[in-house]
Amino acid sequence: MIPIRTLVMLLLCTSAIFAAKRPNILVVMVDDLGFSDIGCYGSEIETPHLDQLARNGLRFNQFYNTAKCHSSRISLLTGRYAYQAGNTSLNRGTTSAEVLGDAGYFTAMTGKWHLDQQPTDFGFQRYFGHLSGACNFYKGDKTFRLNGEPWQVPASGFYTTVAMVDHALTFLEEARASKKPWYLYVAFNAPHAPLQPLKQDYEKYEGRYESGWDAVRDRRLAKQRELGLFGRDANPSPRPDHIPAWKDLPADRQNWEQRRMTALAGMIDRVDQELGRLFADLRQAGEMDDTLILFVSDNGACPYDRRSPKMDGQPYDPDVTWGDSTGWAWARNAPFRYYKQNQFEGGICTPAIVHWPNGLKLASGSFTDQPAHLIDVLPTLAAVGEAKLPTVWPGRELEPVAGVSLLPLLRGGEIRNRPPIHFLFGEDRALRDGDWKLASFRSQPWELYNISQDRTELSNLATRHPDRVASMSRQWHEMTATVLKAPKKSNLPVAAKASGHIHPEWTAFDLPLAEVGKADRKPRRPAARSRSTGKGGIRARKDTKLKVIGKQLHLEYSGADSGIAIDRIGKLDSAGPYILSFRLKAAAGDSGEIFFQTDPKKNLPSSLRVEFDIQPDGEWRALRVRLDTTEILLGLRLDAGDQPGKVVISDLTLSHPTEGILRTWPK
Repeated sequence: MIPIRTLVMLLLCTSAIFAAKRPNILVVMVDDLGFSDIGCYGSEIETPHLDQLARNGLRFNQFYNTAKCHSSRISLLTGRYAYQAGNTSLNRGTTSAEVLGDAGYFTAMTGKWHLDQQPTDFGFQRYFGHLSGACNFYKGDKTFRLNGEPWQVPASGFYTTVAMVDHALTFLEEARASKKPWYLYVAFNAPHAPLQPLKQDYEKYEGRYESGWDAVRDRRLAKQRELGLFGRDANPSPRPDHIPAWKDLPADRQNWEQRRMTALAGMIDRVDQELGRLFADLRQAGEMDDTLILFVSDNGACPYDRRSPKMDGQPYDPDVTWGDSTGWAWARNAPFRYYKQNQFEGGICTPAIVHWPNGLKLASGSFTDQPAHLIDVLPTLAAVGEAKLPTVWPGRELEPVAGVSLLPLLRGGEIRNRPPIHFLFGEDRALRDGDWKLASFRSQPWELYNISQDRTELSNLATRHPDRVASMSRQWHEMTATVLKAPKKSNLPVAAKASGHIHPEWTAFDLPLAEVGKADRKPRRPAARSRSTGKGGIRARKDTKLKVIGKQLHLEYSGADSGIAIDRIGKLDSAGPYILSFRLKAAAGDSGEIFFQTDPKKNLPSSLRVEFDIQPDGEWRALRVRLDTTEILLGLRLDAGDQPGKVVISDLTLSHPTEGILRTWPK
């Protein structure tokens, strides 16, 4: 008979050997990367390290996200839809760091957080990065943290993309010293705006984009066909009406646009270079073959052309902060339609690569067209790391995990009987059920597509299959209410009549280049049309405390009905469109909205609505929002955040594209 002590030692040794065989896990998320932005998905941008991952691994061509930064991070970390997990509070979910940490993994993160509290409050034993949704790549911001403590960004010699990998390498040294399997999550902020490449990376691509977006997109499409990315030709979406042909742009606009794409290319190239450093470290440590690497993006290319001061400067100047271009976003999302925030393929389908030589049971360089989503990441990592998905957690009321494990697919099988995939951000929504997809652009009428036959959503079948539209619509609303438990305003019916697919923050190509990038400047009042600031006061909404200090509005939000309202604009002589511009310092969520009233029979909540993004980091930013209407404006409501917090608004100005300033607030 074996002595008990010996038996215990044998069991412990066996357990240790078994644990050691569990793979390390590296998850990499990039920010605002278009579907065709890396070489192995069609790009001309040099990404040799990611391309090598793809050649030795698995590429998805139907891997979905939520079309938005913060909600994609929630889904990746918790395996749940954003509202389902408690939104940025995560109070109805658990993170992959908590799940894997409980199973004995060393857990670390570098990069963008964009959620409440800090990564060290949600299972990450090590963290370096910024808590904000975006920051200056050279100067950073005040939200940088190192292991839970404030971290001062150096005055010089700093670049976020490089710093993320510097600290990741340090954390890996600590992980190896712990003798535990490790889980590292690297969340790059690139290539999110501001477009700020390193000098050498920008100069590398100078001159490459002078041919313009039509030619670049055509070359990417040709490369996608050569790669066999979709198994067969995907009929590319045509250039939309809101983007002019490159040849029709004036020379000064062409020069400006090609410089923006040059900056983006340099930023994407740098991400690949830094990943090359990280992969080299894994090879040197002998860990590359037994590390599961997953590379994903949080949404498609961004079209929101918000602000580009110092357009005549160089993008590697820390004080130059260019915004995105709708024209290049279209090219970067080839072959798909639309962009970030939209629930069409251009917004939600992005590159996804899995590399795991000792675990992947598929031929190197394989493609899969099986639909997958960021909600599948947590159950997959739990299965790979032999960790249990908890049903209870202290201080939280957990909702069930919505995703499914992709491990059977990685082992050479299939994912069968997966539930429909739900999509929602703001007013954009969709449902993917098997080969069928239902989508709505900003709550306009539902559109129906058969993705297996129409990969790029060019043939709307809604009128041919009204019963399917009705059935899938009911399912979308039911999931919104019972699975996501989303706010009621997110579950309203779509409109009965289409009003055109446009957005006030897409690039205004009809605006002279001299007027571009001036959102941070107060519009000049034409001398001949001088007028008063008008009558009508500002009132605080239900969950808001308001103090007027000089020309600033200081707001404190405590609930969902927060913001300010101007019920009576006063008599205006000019019909729309209008521009509402203001400076904003916000720390109350990352999504804002403006309601504007033109029909006296409708109250403000039932009137027209425009959404805009916010960086909730407490830094001043200038915003310029176009109110598209041909009617006279009667009232306004401005909600500068969607969560409790503090907001300061200054220089609130209503202007007309040709008439100049119409109103300013406060009086």
